[in-house]
Amino acid sequence: MNDTFNIKRFGWLFKKTLLERPVQLFGLVGLSLIISLLIYAAFKDLVGYDEAQNLSFICGLVGGGVFLSSIVFNYFSSTASGSSYLTLPASHFEKWLCGVIITGIIFTFLFLVFYHIIDATFVLLYHNSLDVKNPYYKEMYESVHSFSLDGFIAGKTYIMYLNATGAMLIGSLYFNKASFIKVALIVCALYIGGHLLNYFIAKAVFDNIDKALPYYCVFIPVGKEFGKVLLPGYASVAVDISLLYIVPAILWLVTYVRLREKEF
Repeated sequence: MNDTFNIKRFGWLFKKTLLERPVQLFGLVGLSLIISLLIYAAFKDLVGYDEAQNLSFICGLVGGGVFLSSIVFNYFSSTASGSSYLTLPASHFEKWLCGVIITGIIFTFLFLVFYHIIDATFVLLYHNSLDVKNPYYKEMYESVHSFSLDGFIAGKTYIMYLNATGAMLIGSLYFNKASFIKVALIVCALYIGGHLLNYFIAKAVFDNIDKALPYYCVFIPVGKEFGKVLLPGYASVAVDISLLYIVPAILWLVTYVRLREKEF
């Protein structure tokens, strides 16, 4: 039998992982979907459909993914459960792959399908509620459209999701207690530190700036208006590739290495 991967053995492990904590795993996935639905329904009339779509998508995908990834490897919150998990007759690769599939594939697929359904439903209900005799019918109809799952906001959200879940998976293996809180504090500190570093670098290059968005642009006051200096196209693409592929890959691979090294 292959010591690294065996499909039958992996199937047993995957089934065990799902069935031994159904309330935690399935409950958290369901809660994430419900919260996304509630945010969409509550905010679409308060701030508009575009903002409600963006907020519900980000909170549902990133928030749900972060919480889910924090419990996938939380066996190590106690010595007994951690030791039991490490002695399971499965390879480290299979255990790591199990967490990756649950967090990175199953949850993502379920959320995107669910979100597309509720988004299409809300948009359809709005369009059907319009009065065709209204002189502004066309403008009102075209002002609300389905959320693009491959658009700009979705793309940035995927970047946030991959990096945040990768960091949380690592944290759940490095911190046996309160891993979610500890990782959240570290990520916030790194984000604030990176934002400040980016600001001071921009400040050293430009005499007068209003604000600097990390990695992408700098806003410069021009009289009573503001100008925006963007990264060159090639640099912007390089940043996107790094944040979407390279950094998440490193985080998820470090999770695998840490899982192999995990000891009490």
